[in-house]
Amino acid sequence: MTTRKKYTKEFKLDAVSLVLEQGYTRIEAAKSLDVNVQMPGRWVKEHQSEDGQAFRGNGKLTPEQEENRNLKSQVKRLEMERDLLKKATAFFAAETK
Repeated sequence: MTTRKKYTKEFKLDAVSLVLEQGYTRIEAAKSLDVNVQMPGRWVKEHQSEDGQAFRGNGKLTPEQEENRNLKSQVKRLEMERDLLKKATAFFAAETK
């Protein structure tokens, strides 16, 4: 079983540069870099669609994804606090009767 090759961000940006700036075709770029012929096309597409956030690496989130994760955890914590306060209110209300 072969393992997947991992390419650095710099390598991918160089491949994109070959295609977009130096006029190589995607197939020529793939052959010169010794990668699968589909990879330069995929990298160019990702580079053009991500607004500077392309090739973040595994597990690295965009600022929007990070904010979304933080807000979800805050909502969960606030819901737990609300539920605790409801239970405490019910407990003290029953105790005073």
